[in-house]
Amino acid sequence: MIDLYYWPTPNGHKVTIFLEEAGLDYTIHPVRISEGEQFEPAFLKISPNNKIPALVDHAPADGGEAMALFESSAILQYLADKTGRFLPLQGRLRYEALQWLEWQAAGLSPVAGQNFHFARAAEEKIPYAIDRFVDETRRLFGVLDRLLSDRDWIAGDYSIADMACYPWILPSEMLGQNMDDFPALKTWFQRMCKREAVQRAYRLIEDYPVPAPMAEMIRRKVLAEA
Repeated sequence: MIDLYYWPTPNGHKVTIFLEEAGLDYTIHPVRISEGEQFEPAFLKISPNNKIPALVDHAPADGGEAMALFESSAILQYLADKTGRFLPLQGRLRYEALQWLEWQAAGLSPVAGQNFHFARAAEEKIPYAIDRFVDETRRLFGVLDRLLSDRDWIAGDYSIADMACYPWILPSEMLGQNMDDFPALKTWFQRMCKREAVQRAYRLIEDYPVPAPMAEMIRRKVLAEA
């Protein structure tokens, strides 16, 4: 009933975690971003910003025609509302989760992405850019660490906020962070790793050509918990 346009990036993993947690049937359509498939006209009709993930729900809750969505945060909220899971339907707890969902979309995700680009992927290493994004990543990790010092999950109960943040905390070493500096965040991270749905979502790397360092890190940190 659900077509997921996907590649095994942090943003892609957010959605597969939800789909596995909720036990929804879905079909993956790989979008090979290194080969430019995200620019193909058929994909742009679903995701006009030429980014993954994107989703088409052929059985939306309103009973209408198929629903297409792009942007991982919007997809997570849509799936939560569709299933009635991992996001309160109303009230303060709903906004508690949504504010952290927006926090990762506006801060953690883009900062960590730029961190990885300048420190790992860019051919020219620019010290100012590397220091800027490594330092800001550290600050954002600290925000979560303080939050999680007195709770198990980001929004109180396990929610789409946890699913959205986890894939960007996973590559902490590649982002220049030592998880021992963030003890509460580290405990939360280990709790996430042990979730069977998270492990199932990350086993998908076996079906796709994930770079060796990333694949080894996932096997060591996540799949070792299986």
